[in-house]
Amino acid sequence: MKRLKEDKIKFIDLQFTGLFGRFHHTTMDAKMFRIEDFADGLPKVDGSSIRGFTEIHESDLIIRPDPATYATIPWIEQAPTARLICDILSGGSKRDIFPRDPRGLAKKAERYCGEQGYDTSYWGPEVEFFVFDKLEVNTMTPYQGQSYHITSREAPWSSDNVGYALRLKDGYLPSAPGDTLMEYRNQCVDVLTNNFGIVCDAHHHEVATAGQCEIDIRFDTLVNAADSVQSYKYIVKNIAQKRNMMATMMPKPIALDNGSGMHVNVSLWNKGKNLFYDPDDDYAEMSQTARYFGGGIMEHAQALASIVAPTTNSYRRLVPGYEAPVYVAWSTGNRSAIIRIPAHYKGQKFSAMKRIEFRAPDPSCNPYLAFCAIMAAGLDGIRKKRDIGDPVKEDIFKMTPKRRRELGITQLPASLRQAYEALESDSAFLKPILDDETIEKIIEHEERENVEVSVRPHPHEFALYADV
Repeated sequence: MKRLKEDKIKFIDLQFTGLFGRFHHTTMDAKMFRIEDFADGLPKVDGSSIRGFTEIHESDLIIRPDPATYATIPWIEQAPTARLICDILSGGSKRDIFPRDPRGLAKKAERYCGEQGYDTSYWGPEVEFFVFDKLEVNTMTPYQGQSYHITSREAPWSSDNVGYALRLKDGYLPSAPGDTLMEYRNQCVDVLTNNFGIVCDAHHHEVATAGQCEIDIRFDTLVNAADSVQSYKYIVKNIAQKRNMMATMMPKPIALDNGSGMHVNVSLWNKGKNLFYDPDDDYAEMSQTARYFGGGIMEHAQALASIVAPTTNSYRRLVPGYEAPVYVAWSTGNRSAIIRIPAHYKGQKFSAMKRIEFRAPDPSCNPYLAFCAIMAAGLDGIRKKRDIGDPVKEDIFKMTPKRRRELGITQLPASLRQAYEALESDSAFLKPILDDETIEKIIEHEERENVEVSVRPHPHEFALYADV
């Protein structure tokens, strides 16, 4: 309350996340906010209007703001505005955490982790995204025709790049003038750090043309890291909009170029010790706990895909040849595997950096649910002592199918339908954190979206088949 007065805040933006990752908000006059609202919450949400929440007969929900998420929104200039991220509570006398509140589920995952003997888990998401000058989409009359058009001054098809175009798959770390978005990213980092308290250590242009970016944010505990991802998306989109551009977390918007991933780095700790580090492992300095955790991820990789890559577009990214992991395998420097153990440094001095990097997730996912699912899979692997197996040191993309079979390398789902069908048959490992109804809501939602796309002809199909 003191900060509201010091910052002369006039409005408070109360933000929360829906089951499928959309950021929602309602705004109230700061004068109407009471200190009791931090404990009691506010009756501001009709759950039947939020996809995946409630039916119309059980729709009264409460949002309870978390004071630790206070931040000022600098691009709202006329009336100083602060934001608070909220938990969702069920209505009534108990006011329990709503069972399909993603943030509440993330808190449940942290408690479950503690019950298994690990007092802390650290999460480092690497969020990639595209920034376009303009995006035009026409699918309103699909029976007549469909189209999209991407405008980017960096792109090789642009007429505005005055000779400094970035070729397909040739956009990694170019200096200006090829990289046109450095000042934009600088502004994003300034807001992330100084307004939202999210530590950033670097930013750069990524591999794809047409404005693919990455801003590196520092690792944090599970709920805090998921909060940071949602804030990150909110910030980069709004600053792009203020610059008359458009930022998108769509995994694969550019045909024949790299897509955007959200690699997730994770480690388990107890009493200040990184339990994933073992100096006696010559290859990866990886402990048996880490091997079991990684083994759990690999065992449940197909089902995990439904949660960490939850859109039809996700599976246009997860194809061989574009640096996206497709094969269920692990290694140190091998980026063709879904699990990588970063090997930039070795030795006791760098033991805190030992972690598992899971490379299948993309930024369209709900970070709260993604981290919950990864945690559940990893802890299931530890409980079952499911070892990760031998590393694959070859480029899996170049292997023959026979060689992959010899090494026991399986593949991630090739479509959203395959992913949610895998989740349907392999969801028991999630039950300590996600209940049956939450899992059913995820599957139903993905099934609807899959049908939405599958009933519409793809434009390229006309080039392939119109003359048959």
